[in-house]
Formats: sequence, C-alpha cells, structure tokens
Amino acid sequence: MSADIDGFLPDSSFLLDVEAADWKDAIRLAGQGLVASGFTTEAYTEEMIGTVEKMGPYIVIAPGMALAHSRPSDAVLHTGLSWVRLSTPVEFGSKRNDPVSLVIGLAGRDEKEHIAVMSAIASALSNADKRAQLATASTPDDIRAILES
Repeated sequence: MSADIDGFLPDSSFLLDVEAADWKDAIRLAGQGLVASGFTTEAYTEEMIGTVEKMGPYIVIAPGMALAHSRPSDAVLHTGLSWVRLSTPVEFGSKRNDPVSLVIGLAGRDEKEHIAVMSAIASALSNADKRAQLATASTPDDIRAILES
C-alpha cells in the first residue's frame, strides 16, 4: 500500500472487536479513531454520517466492509485512516454487501490525497485472501503487515 502505512494508520486509529448499536454508531467509532490519531476533529465524524444520510449506503464497498468518509473539509487536519472491526456486524442498508463488520474511516486533507489513499485501500481490499486474513488479524501490526504485503 505505502512505504509508511504507520503514518496513515497508527495504533491509536484501531478499534478491534468492538460493539456498535447501528451504522451511525459504527461510523462514530471510525470517527473516534480518526480523532484519537489527530487526523480530524469531531465535526468530520458528523460529516461522514451526514454523507450516508444524504447519499445512502454507497460506502459499503464490499461484502462486510464500509469505507466511511466525507469530502475534504476544515475538519480534516491530516490525511489518515481508522480501522474498526465490529464484534457483531451491523446493517447499513446495502442490499448487496450488508451486514458490515469492518469499517475503515478515511480522512483526506484534499481531493488528491483523499483519492490516493482511497485507491490504495481499495486495491489492498480487493484481494479476497487479504480480506480473510484481515478479518482475523489480532493486532494493528498484523493488519498493517497484511495491507503492505
């Protein structure tokens, strides 16, 4: 994915095997990881939720996986990712890809960085073997190693 994925996906951005009440709660968890890592302010979390409310569950990009994001804004401080693995999957309203157990939060400072990080993540996650490994990886280091392989 990137020579320095640690910069975009630090330990503070991971929440593994956590509970979410619904899709909004799942996005709030992704936002929590972005805020904890200094990538965004709380306002970006609400922007991600608003995007889904306005545009529907298009962020559910593969079976069991959502890429939570919104447009670059002043609420984005640095480009980065958060990684939320839910202990119990939740419904986002995607006929094809629900329920979701992995929510990746994406914050891009500008369109160029946003698209670059999004395409790198999509490329890594298009591999079914990698997705299966990611579903059971137990630590942030394991997840980063799978993404970088």
